[in-house]
Amino acid sequence: MFLTITTTGTSAAPATDLGFLLHKHPDRAQEFSTSYGTAHVFYPQASEQLCTAALLLEVDPVALVRRAKGKGRGGGTPDSTLAQYVNDRPYAASSLLSVALSAVFASALKGVCPARPERAAAPMPLRVEVPALPARGGVPLVRALFEPLGWTVTARPVPLDEEFPEWGASRYVALTLEGEQRLSDALRHLYVLLPVLDDAKHYWIAPDEVDKLLRAGEGWLAGHPEQQLITSRYLSHRWGLTRQAAERLALARLAETDDSATEEIDNAVEDGVPDAADEADAATTSPQAHATVPQTNATVTASQAHATAALTEEAAPPRPLAVLRREAIVATLRSHGAARVLDLGCGQGQLTQELLKDPRFTEVVGVDVSTRALAVAARRLRLDRLTERQAARVRLLQGSLAYTDARLKGYDAAVLSEVIEHVDPPRLPALEYAVFGAARPGTVIVTTPNVEYNVRWETLPAGHMRHGDHRFEWTREQFRAWARAVAERHGYEVGFAPVGEDDPEVGPPTQMAVFHATTHTADTRTGSTHTGSTHARSTRTEYTRTANTPTEKPRPENTRTGKEPAA
Repeated sequence: MFLTITTTGTSAAPATDLGFLLHKHPDRAQEFSTSYGTAHVFYPQASEQLCTAALLLEVDPVALVRRAKGKGRGGGTPDSTLAQYVNDRPYAASSLLSVALSAVFASALKGVCPARPERAAAPMPLRVEVPALPARGGVPLVRALFEPLGWTVTARPVPLDEEFPEWGASRYVALTLEGEQRLSDALRHLYVLLPVLDDAKHYWIAPDEVDKLLRAGEGWLAGHPEQQLITSRYLSHRWGLTRQAAERLALARLAETDDSATEEIDNAVEDGVPDAADEADAATTSPQAHATVPQTNATVTASQAHATAALTEEAAPPRPLAVLRREAIVATLRSHGAARVLDLGCGQGQLTQELLKDPRFTEVVGVDVSTRALAVAARRLRLDRLTERQAARVRLLQGSLAYTDARLKGYDAAVLSEVIEHVDPPRLPALEYAVFGAARPGTVIVTTPNVEYNVRWETLPAGHMRHGDHRFEWTREQFRAWARAVAERHGYEVGFAPVGEDDPEVGPPTQMAVFHATTHTADTRTGSTHTGSTHARSTRTEYTRTANTPTEKPRPENTRTGKEPAA
């Protein structure tokens, strides 16, 4: 296997700086032992104007067979025994060359160069040549993979036999890449895409391959138009690993768009001790929570009845606010006749699970930006154990409510339970438009904490919010003003209801707004007319399923839409 990297330079920035960037001196030929043979690094030419570094990998076929243990191309199946001895592995670039690149040029892959840090951080003219590259997909796929990365691609098909041109071309190409690239980026492109084009790996694919892919693909893979093909082939078409990689790439793209750290976005699952919000949600919220045993025996004395009632009242467990909130939401959905429901910012799936208990909800879709929260929700719902009929009623989708998403259109109702307070106020209009303007369900239910009630929580310090991730907590008047403005802008009617004990002084612990779409509304952004629903059932008959591909509009909104774990 053979690969060369060439650059040009001037007296101020000599081409021989390539030796510093690769950490390999141009005046010496060096050998490196790899798992499958010996790698040689040498420089066919090295001057101020032109410098070429070459990587030659000599494959040890015996070591390859022993280490492969039947895995990869030419494995140990009876029909492929001969392939262990007659194959292209010593000559054609493949995953073996990627392994050699990572072993020999490890520092260069990371962009580390203490001697020339400014050269490592800046693009430079590069020419990469691979004389024999297996390409399952031919020249069009080679171009589709490298051209979006800024390379000028020359891919010449290698004939099966030059003396017999009528036999046609082989699956190999002679590849030349030219462009202005950082050396670390160029090496990472090759590290990922060489085995992708070969569509084979010569070692066992373990779960840590996802981490390797994301490290090498940082900064370019998330936005690549062939991302799905790249991840699938790189991970040897292992569906579970491919899905995991796709979810993490989607999260990275959201974080990059929002100029946030990935950990800040994927925060819907808390680690550690429950905070004041958890204790508040678990507290007693209604005098109706304390039930008494009715007197059914006429011989029981009044004092005995009183004592029994008192003991029962004392022993009855308090009803958590989270439970009351879910009950209020489910009851409202039933009263509006909703059958197909979106649980937006579903978190760990408590509400989704509650909805699935009622057969009148024929389809429930949970949406959250946090992959960790969705993983917890999947375990809670036992998705892997559901029957085919049960599984058809539920879906979990990763997505940000700061962007419009075609997958969310046409549903009877949507629920934003304890979600909006996690969004920075200047970015609420993005969520508002994505839900009320673009998705436009017939009914929208929004719940949020009532900050006036916080004085009733003994465990909540004065001046603190109920959860560390809350961006705000509104008074009743502030929430109603926001809800009425949203309804007016998007053609909804809105009503309000308390959740939990409605304190005469400070109101309920949770406030709920119920939006209902009117018939005809004008889109305040486009001027077009929407036809809404006068009843949730009518939107269901007008619905046509769209493709499961989100339509994202790059807008500077926050992507934080996960909610805190409910007690």
